[in-house]
Amino acid sequence: MKMLQKFFSLTIVLCSLSFMSLHLGESDACARAKPLKTETADAVEIKGTFTVIFYGGAYADDLETVAILDNEGDQYTFEPFAPDFDYVIKKGLSAGEALKATEKFVTFHPSFWRTQLIKIIDPEGNIIGFELKPLYVPFIYGTSDVLDIYYWLKKGGKIKVTIRLNPSLEKLKFHPGGDGGSGGGN
Repeated sequence: MKMLQKFFSLTIVLCSLSFMSLHLGESDACARAKPLKTETADAVEIKGTFTVIFYGGAYADDLETVAILDNEGDQYTFEPFAPDFDYVIKKGLSAGEALKATEKFVTFHPSFWRTQLIKIIDPEGNIIGFELKPLYVPFIYGTSDVLDIYYWLKKGGKIKVTIRLNPSLEKLKFHPGGDGGSGGGN
């Protein structure tokens, strides 16, 4: 019995160390590189055809919701750093269709206030895509912008997208079936 307990303890420690080294390795890689520049945009800047990534929106109180408009026909491809089930991709949308679909997607939350449109800029200063995210009523979460979103240029024109809830709000995160904390009503 003691041998079995030692085996499980050792297995747990090794798994934890493996996870930490993978996680730290990813953080270190991002720490050396700078994310792509982003700036506030205006809807008239959205021109062309887009692949749209609809991230989140999985349940009624899903704060981690954003839409990314990837310009089709350029050398870049946006890839969320998340499991495939966290997002849906639609290709070939005109600027008008993309904007209409993303507006509808990000405005469902009961604490929604307004949207924020951001342009994503490559190292040469070209607009390579847009981000449309919801801003929430500020007094609900203490801030209107609850997401930290970064774009990292990788080999082969891939743009790694990291999306996470602002760390100060992690404790408020509510998932269906969870304890709810103070972030959602049960």
